[in-house]
Amino acid sequence: MKKEVIGLNQLFSIIVLFELGTAIVVPIGLESGHAVWLSILLALPGGLLLYLIFNDLSRQYPGLIISGYTQRVLGRTIGWPVSLLYISVFMFNGSRNLREAGDLLIAASYDRTPIFIVNAIMAIAVMYILNKGLEVFARTAEIYLVVIFIMGLICSFVVIAAGLVDFKNLFPLHADDWKQSLALAYPNIWIFPFGELICITTVLPHLQKSRLTGKMGIAAVVLSGILLCVTHAIEMSVLGEDVYYRATFPMYTTITLVNLANFVQRLDALVILTLIIGVFFKLTLYCYAAIAVTADLFKVKDTRLLAVPVVVVVLFSSFISAENYPRHMEEGTVFLRYILPVTCAAIPILLFIVHRIRKRFGLLR
Repeated sequence: MKKEVIGLNQLFSIIVLFELGTAIVVPIGLESGHAVWLSILLALPGGLLLYLIFNDLSRQYPGLIISGYTQRVLGRTIGWPVSLLYISVFMFNGSRNLREAGDLLIAASYDRTPIFIVNAIMAIAVMYILNKGLEVFARTAEIYLVVIFIMGLICSFVVIAAGLVDFKNLFPLHADDWKQSLALAYPNIWIFPFGELICITTVLPHLQKSRLTGKMGIAAVVLSGILLCVTHAIEMSVLGEDVYYRATFPMYTTITLVNLANFVQRLDALVILTLIIGVFFKLTLYCYAAIAVTADLFKVKDTRLLAVPVVVVVLFSSFISAENYPRHMEEGTVFLRYILPVTCAAIPILLFIVHRIRKRFGLLR
């Protein structure tokens, strides 16, 4: 098959949409209280470091995705099983994002619709875009990034114009708040959403101008962090710590409070659309990463043949993994604490260190 090529602007769009994903809608950093926005800012440097490691490994092994250079660095005996682990991680994380989107849609508007139907519609769209290829997916990301920005500006403006923002809910920041925010930033927010960007390692080999991927990726991660910080700061300032903590989807709860001159109301559709777009791109990238690693490990030439089976597994996993949303969140906490730090941070850092050592002593093949 002809190798697909994408541009730097498309990489920027994919990263921003992936980072926002569900992180812009669901609560993050609950233990940091009213300083959740500070935790995001503190986690941002760590997120940049991880991206630089991902990008450096990709440049050291041009044309290879994470499963390829994992085997080159650690050897096939160790590298192949480690790479195999990423398939299940990508697919499980994708199923969790799909589940969260389905739960919000059902809670907001489709309370009589089975969650399987809601998730299946999203899965069909993902299958379609994966069959069209990475280039089509990247061009679509460019378009929808503009849409997300416009909707975000509208929502922020009406919330502020309605007088709902109260900065007393964000301050003051005491020494304990800084310590608590830092403790939560690492590893929780560092991994979700910044560490999840490990999926981008399957996209970087397709870049047209690979020398500039570092700068463009850094700009995308920084913008994503700032947007998340501002969004959750607005949510916290409107809802307060107690309501923010108890709300399943703080952004949705915030926007439902808008009543501007008894005329501008019911803007929750914008939040739902934001979630649908974010989950679509995040889920698609997770599925693409799982497909790419599977094809690399099992030598499948046409990756599009794997789109349907991978997405079907993700779809069924999304509604059988947990019987309800609270249980879903509990599983996510365990996964975030014990599994993702290993796959998203520990293994890439290990690969980076081992590669440098082998390069230093001339042990590279």
